[in-house]
Amino acid sequence: MNAKEESEKLMNSLLPTAHRMLSEYGEFYPYGGYVELDGQLQHVGVKDPTTEYPKSEDMITTLEELFRNMACAHECRATAIVCDVRAKPPGCSQKSDAIQVRLDHVQGYSVEVFFPYRIVNNEVCYGEIFSYKGNGAIFKYYKLQ
Repeated sequence: MNAKEESEKLMNSLLPTAHRMLSEYGEFYPYGGYVELDGQLQHVGVKDPTTEYPKSEDMITTLEELFRNMACAHECRATAIVCDVRAKPPGCSQKSDAIQVRLDHVQGYSVEVFFPYRIVNNEVCYGEIFSYKGNGAIFKYYKLQ
């Protein structure tokens, strides 16, 4: 399995949680997942013990730090951070609600995938998926041997 395929497998394992949370609550806090060196997929959530309503930015920073530390310790080979965002799809002038999945792989594959959505009668309706090259933030300085 190449880096893109492995990253997509991780993403596909994480997306049902976002869908369920959107269906039930209309939103969700950032969460993530990673691929262990043996190929096992793990899901990760973070909490801020000081508040019941943490800032999404703080949770994303915590996930990024966790994954960078894991990369440095050679404990993972791919990571994903899933966020509820507003993004402008290509060719559109207005932003839309979207699930954003930030994928990084030790082999240098890095992409941000967006799943625009609307909630109609408690049903999540998806628009056309789009993506942009990622910044490789997790494995930028750490390479597995």
